[in-house]
Amino acid sequence: QVQLVESGGGLVQAGGSLRLSCAASGSVLGINRMGWHRQAPGKQRELVATITTGDTTNYADSVKGRFTISRDNAKNTVYLQMNSLKPEDTAVYYCNAVRGLTQYHYWGQGTQVTVSS
Repeated sequence: QVQLVESGGGLVQAGGSLRLSCAASGSVLGINRMGWHRQAPGKQRELVATITTGDTTNYADSVKGRFTISRDNAKNTVYLQMNSLKPEDTAVYYCNAVRGLTQYHYWGQGTQVTVSS
């Protein structure tokens, strides 16, 4: 089992910045990809950004150039630096880890990000 704990959400004005953190614990060996997804009210959960153990990153088009995903392997932590935030970025942000040959997905509880206009 892998446990994921997110932190760093909150309320910010449009144009502002926030940094989300996600700490992984438990059976962290074998995690080959971590990332962030988000879900706005009335919408489906969508991918925001991912990063592999080889530091290959992938971003949704809507956040490219504004968000940066990074990881600290020593701390088993992944970060999402969010700049130039827009009201449409308002959502619950979920940390995700993919582990093992079965590509099993683990999810955190989510952290609310609210961007006011």
